[in-house]
Amino acid sequence: MSAIPTRMVVHALVREDGTVAGEELYEVAALLGMTDQQVRLCVKRLVTEGRFTVEGRGRRAVLRRAGAEPGAGPALVPEVEFVRHAYRQDRGLEPWDGLWHAFAFAVPESARAARDSLRDALTGLGAAPVQGGLYVTPNAIGPYVRAHAADLDLAEALTCLSTRDLAVGGTSDPRALAERLWPLPEIAERYGELRALAERPAEPGLPAGLAHAVALAAAFSAAMLPDPLLPPELLPQPWPGATARAAASEAWARLGAAAPATGPRLFRLYGEALA
Repeated sequence: MSAIPTRMVVHALVREDGTVAGEELYEVAALLGMTDQQVRLCVKRLVTEGRFTVEGRGRRAVLRRAGAEPGAGPALVPEVEFVRHAYRQDRGLEPWDGLWHAFAFAVPESARAARDSLRDALTGLGAAPVQGGLYVTPNAIGPYVRAHAADLDLAEALTCLSTRDLAVGGTSDPRALAERLWPLPEIAERYGELRALAERPAEPGLPAGLAHAVALAAAFSAAMLPDPLLPPELLPQPWPGATARAAASEAWARLGAAAPATGPRLFRLYGEALA
């Protein structure tokens, strides 16, 4: 819990009307191991950045979102489309078609920033580097990659292809390739932490419930964001990601049922993502 950014707590406690109650913020932050000074400095930075305005001082203050879209700030919920895809995989509704999707590009040093952005987009979508400028994934992410390359004016530098015949350094078995190309033990460890938190009952009281929800959101994002969402056919079974996501879904249902109707929009966001 100590690794949760203070500003994530602020964004997580934003209500549907765009406000954050100071007393609630300080109570939840304290339960997550943060000091009042941390909270004050964070609020000051958010106001300076133009993300919030503040009325009042300290615990009596009311923060109001200003100059930023509802989704601005830390990633409270990973992309809804990918969260839903993960849960469909867990239910066996997204079987792998056996195709590997490969993406290659050669971008000169003069366009280094664009090249790095394309590389980050590929890894962010779960593709793994095979060698310089060549990435592969079992997922059909082509439309996302091509759109990003076009935005960067790199469409002419990108090559896309699909194959059922992939060998890397003599390894061709699909499961062995997955083990070689992606850090599955590290990903599984993150999901183990998420499951442990999801299965831990929240302490009684509204502030404790909100603190548990913030911690759960942080753990969910920490596990999901680096997950390439490989098809179950390529993963060890049982896969910790599936069991952790199931536990997280149950935990959100419990926390959402106990939250007041005027509570943070965080519960609605996760309700929509896990629907």
